[in-house]
Amino acid sequence: MALNSDINLADLAGQFRGLNLNEPETWPTAPRVAFAILAAAMVLVLGWQFYWSGKSEELDRQRAEQETLKQAYQSKIAQVANLEALREQKKQVEQRVAQLERQLPNKTEMDALLADVNHAGVARGLQFELFKPQAAVLKPYFAEIPVNLKVTGRYHDVAQFNADVAALSRIVSMQNLQLANTKDGALTMEAVAMAYRALDPDEQAAQRKAAANAAKPAGGAK
Repeated sequence: MALNSDINLADLAGQFRGLNLNEPETWPTAPRVAFAILAAAMVLVLGWQFYWSGKSEELDRQRAEQETLKQAYQSKIAQVANLEALREQKKQVEQRVAQLERQLPNKTEMDALLADVNHAGVARGLQFELFKPQAAVLKPYFAEIPVNLKVTGRYHDVAQFNADVAALSRIVSMQNLQLANTKDGALTMEAVAMAYRALDPDEQAAQRKAAANAAKPAGGAK
């Protein structure tokens, strides 16, 4: 058995000696089979390198795109499922905004609002040492009117005055409160009563224009 193996290997090796590369059709069987296997392997390697590897990368990209589209689809499905709840929430927000807007006086109603603040203090027996409205500060959707005030009265009356101002139908907030006792036992309060009003059409247009100009990239206009 060992001798036959040695003879067969020797015969096989002998088939590869003296091959004429220009006449492969004259080669023995073993070299022709070996060359065919080598050629097939090279074709597979070159095919993978120049064709199938690109297809594999494209397949990976398409799989990633498919996953992205699947997630977007699931997100849209969730939004559709919650559409009615979102509509109801939008309706509630719109009602709340409308309610808040009704609490903002317009420019012509500001004098009445400031008079209400003053009357609230007088009704509580407070003495006004200062009541000075400042210039309006425009915000994107409303205007702030700070009113510097200083009142003197009993502690209970000062507290009730602040409660009365908070209970007004229009929005007025007390800010920067400073309290001090007087020599006769009364209480002095200095504060800024911040009143708010809606913007008139011209002010709204000016605010929109300012916002649009601020949104432009630097150097964009020539």
